Amino acid sequence: MIGRSPLAREFWKHGRVAACPIYDMHGHMGHFHSIYFPRADAASMVRTMDEAGVRLLVFSHHAALNSPDLANEPSIAAVKEFPDRLRAYCMINPNYPEQVARDLAAFSNLFPQVYVGFKFLSDYHQVALTDPRYAPAWEMANERALPVLAHTWGGSAYDGEAVVREVAERYPQVRFLLGHACHGAWHAAVALARDFPNIYLELTAVFDDRGVIEIFVEEVGSERILFGTDLPWFDPHHAIGVLMNADISDADRHNICHRNAEKLLAPILPDLIA
Repeated sequence: MIGRSPLAREFWKHGRVAACPIYDMHGHMGHFHSIYFPRADAASMVRTMDEAGVRLLVFSHHAALNSPDLANEPSIAAVKEFPDRLRAYCMINPNYPEQVARDLAAFSNLFPQVYVGFKFLSDYHQVALTDPRYAPAWEMANERALPVLAHTWGGSAYDGEAVVREVAERYPQVRFLLGHACHGAWHAAVALARDFPNIYLELTAVFDDRGVIEIFVEEVGSERILFGTDLPWFDPHHAIGVLMNADISDADRHNICHRNAEKLLAPILPDLIA
């Protein structure tokens, strides 16, 4: 019966599963305009992670998205405060090329103690992933085979499925995490994952559409699906509950919750990934 597997039963009883740690590969942090987050600072987010059994969160601070004067500095400070629980994506805002140059220059000194890769939010910045202003970061990630988490949304001129395909063809060594998995264009996301072995489907916001997880597991396989929540936007308990109630196996759940992320991050964080 759906939702009654051994992992699911333990989750319903305890709110977490000891044998199935969670690696949340898509988080944020800090205040955001026009919305109230009760747990948006680093310490509160780690408390939420503890409650849900989240072992590690890889995030980008809202300041890096909206405040080029602060850029990635709040992300750096948070990881240094909780080095065993947090890692950051270096957010690239292509509208500020001088800041991008500074971030890239500093990246190597902060990798992997702070950063594990890059984050692009092209819909927000209204610059397509294929724009030359992103190229220096794409090229560095391709050369080093780094993870890049990019916001992707079905039909978007900035990061929709056609744009993603062009980028994936240009940079085949990037570990390309499709944030939101081209939300709404589910079968296009499946086609991308089939055509490009370096593409991963990340589940933030996918949880709002029943049946999509099953499609991804059946059509792509659970080995290239990653767990994510957008914390503090969404509570991990909700996302884990949806996953536990999906019509997939516990082996698939282990892959999505931790095994895939561990394989992705182990070469970068060998001392942190058991």
